[in-house]
Amino acid sequence: MGMTFYIPGQKPPGVPVPGVPPSSAPAAPVNPAPLHPAQQPSKPAVQFAAPAEAKPTPAAPAAPEGGQHRPVGGDQSHEFCLKFKEKVLPHLIQNLDPRLLKPGAEAPLRARVEELVDEQLRNEQIPVGRQVRLRILTEIVDEVVGFGPLENLLRDEAISEIMVNGAKTIYIERKGKIELSNVTFFDEPHVRRVVDKIIAPLGRRVDESSPMVDARLPNGSRVNVIIPPLALNGSIITIRKFRADPLRVHDLINYKSISPAIATFLNAAVKAKMNILISGGTGSGKTTMLNILSSFIPDDERICTIEDAAELRLQQTHVVRLESRPANIEGKGEVNIRDLVKNSLRMRPDRIVVGECRGGEALDMLQAMNTGHDGSLTTLHANTPRDCLNRLETLVMMAGMELPQRAIREQISSAIHYIVQISRLNDGSRRMTYLSEVQGMEGQTIILQDLFKFEQTSVTPEGKIRGSIRGCGIMSKYMDKFRSMGVGVPHELFQNILEI
Repeated sequence: MGMTFYIPGQKPPGVPVPGVPPSSAPAAPVNPAPLHPAQQPSKPAVQFAAPAEAKPTPAAPAAPEGGQHRPVGGDQSHEFCLKFKEKVLPHLIQNLDPRLLKPGAEAPLRARVEELVDEQLRNEQIPVGRQVRLRILTEIVDEVVGFGPLENLLRDEAISEIMVNGAKTIYIERKGKIELSNVTFFDEPHVRRVVDKIIAPLGRRVDESSPMVDARLPNGSRVNVIIPPLALNGSIITIRKFRADPLRVHDLINYKSISPAIATFLNAAVKAKMNILISGGTGSGKTTMLNILSSFIPDDERICTIEDAAELRLQQTHVVRLESRPANIEGKGEVNIRDLVKNSLRMRPDRIVVGECRGGEALDMLQAMNTGHDGSLTTLHANTPRDCLNRLETLVMMAGMELPQRAIREQISSAIHYIVQISRLNDGSRRMTYLSEVQGMEGQTIILQDLFKFEQTSVTPEGKIRGSIRGCGIMSKYMDKFRSMGVGVPHELFQNILEI
């Protein structure tokens, strides 16, 4: 609660000072020394007296550029927009022509929304400024034809991830760092309406009997939704945004995520039909790297992509895209990744690209790599190349086949040629930390040899990680295969050093 302090000479007689016990003794002459520090004559009264109703609230972190910002001192404007939208939306739904909701009718839709909003403002005699009016119009159009409060965040190219933790809390990731956004929903039903708009075109559902779902946005961005009763804070939406313009290999070189030597080597490895496994943690950039490696595949080859949620964006013309399907409301009709991998073998693919191996499909993928489908690519969650091999072995066991450990390891050592390890560092940057070669078996152990690796040397005062991506000076054992495929790899690549 607010407290009022009085400077000596200004206190009305007989009014007690807060924090000072009343005394029956006669009032003594004012003496600055024993008084409360707030009563020192050298400090102005305005530094100590504040009305209770003006108690400041903690400032929220700045919203991202392009998001629904709350202007400085504009909390009332933000709350007004929320309440006005909530009130006017039912009126709009009743008065909008359904034909305006079709794709391509955004201009006439916006004009009609503007007309209805102005009518509502006039009826309620609410004076609003031009900026507030424009903001209301934009947000209402987003509600009608888009994904509501998420639209501005989706339009912001600087945001790479959107995390909705219930109706009133939305976090975003910018440049590898997570921050709180000022964007909010009305309430939980509002969140569920947006979820339904995301998953309905895909023929998927989310309800209490099936409270988790994976989906994608029209631009390919990955979406995961989990709702109560599993999510205790309300519906949780996680959106991994994809750039409108996909990253190219030169972008990774400019960001120093990889070195030009590594880019040259990976280009040669894909063209020489080497099987490559991309390993990394969540959000490390595995799918981005898979897209870039896929771009090296020649245009005259038939490519089959298999994913849980279609998010690969290959530029070649002869691409067959397959997507898994969850079970329906009766628990029937599920088609998993493993079923699609088996079916793809009958589709005469030159290359098989699996978005991610996370179960028994790992065995079918290895079988495909070992039976003539060279040049296949996939990703897997692991922290190091050695962990990647161990996890791949575990995934093969999940296929339910009682294979001896040595047989599994021999399959892995003969199928996988290279492991590209991607890591997300403490400063938010994503970088290739290892490029390792699988060199076969020695006893019961799969032999790995690092060809390139990232070595951290220091951290700047700003928190940026410094180091170097360097070749280990050892040439690949598959150099003869490169030459037989007509692909040249300069020996100097394996001694290249890029300082970061």
